[in-house]
Amino acid sequence: QVQLEESGGGLVQPGGSLRLSCAASGSILSIYGMAWYRQAPGKQRELVAAITSGGSTNYRDSVKGRFTISRDNAKNTVYLQMNSLKPEDTAVYRCNVDGALVDGRAFGSWGQGTQVTVSS
Repeated sequence: QVQLEESGGGLVQPGGSLRLSCAASGSILSIYGMAWYRQAPGKQRELVAAITSGGSTNYRDSVKGRFTISRDNAKNTVYLQMNSLKPEDTAVYRCNVDGALVDGRAFGSWGQGTQVTVSS
């Protein structure tokens, strides 16, 4: 079993910054991909940013140059630094992690979600 604990959401004014964290714990042998998704009310869930075990990253176009995804493999943690936030970034953000358990089985887990609200 793998648990993901997210933190860092909140209310911020337009142009402000937030940093999200997602820490994985449990019977983890290795972690491959780590990613952040978001879902705004009435909209479909969308991929915000992803990072591979080798450190390669990709971002959705609307956040390029403003958001940065990073990971600390020693802590099994993925971060999302969000700068120059806009009202349209308002959503519930959830992390997703996939990898292998110590018993050899693959896993894919979701965080519980953290609310990010950008408003003046």
